[in-house]
Amino acid sequence: MRKKILAANWKMNLSAADAQEWITNFSEANRLYAELEYRLYAPSIYIQQLTDRKAIHVGAQNVHSMDLGAFTGEISIPQLKSIGAQSVLIGHSERRTIFNETDALLLGKVEACCRNSFSFIFCCGENEDLRNVGEHLHLIREQLSGLLGQMKPEQLELLTIAYEPIWAIGTGQNADTHQITEVHAFIRSMLMEFFGEQGRNVPILYGGSVNAENAESIFSCPEVNGGLIGGASLNATHFLQLASFLQ
Repeated sequence: MRKKILAANWKMNLSAADAQEWITNFSEANRLYAELEYRLYAPSIYIQQLTDRKAIHVGAQNVHSMDLGAFTGEISIPQLKSIGAQSVLIGHSERRTIFNETDALLLGKVEACCRNSFSFIFCCGENEDLRNVGEHLHLIREQLSGLLGQMKPEQLELLTIAYEPIWAIGTGQNADTHQITEVHAFIRSMLMEFFGEQGRNVPILYGGSVNAENAESIFSCPEVNGGLIGGASLNATHFLQLASFLQ
């Protein structure tokens, strides 16, 4: 059965005290829905303090493709597992654009996740220039073809895909429901192209300035199975408000 997921991506925000306050507020206010999974992608230095509370699925924002070695400043999947992390983000637009992460590098991280049976959210999305010239679906196919061609059917349970149009992240612009529906339907068609009926079970999240004002319309779009939330996730109460729109 396809899961609905509401995932918080804190990026490089919040202090250790802020993180502790967030998880306390989340624990006190949360009313879990049977079909909804909450996830929190926190800075790696906070993962253990958050997993110790066992209130939410906690993941990392980045990982190295190797399990160990001389890679100063990096962190591996076995290390993440050892402190209770349950998944990782791969291919976020900020990793692609600011840190120049290539498709080949990202596929190395995917291989590491599959090798270690570690769940991951794979992010894809176009910039404004490609959207304006109608090349957005071509880019989405490029970003996902290597991923889907590399994975085996039995590994699909590890995968969640997040569509994040770069032009709608922190810019004040918002994708409309037609644009979101088009891309999510295209991603679903690719999943079924590669995996047949099994492709129906992979959750597809939307991320792009989701907040309480637009969440209802976004989450009502076909094939939107949840959200990867940035700024609106920094306050636990605001984050939890979005859950009601996923029911």
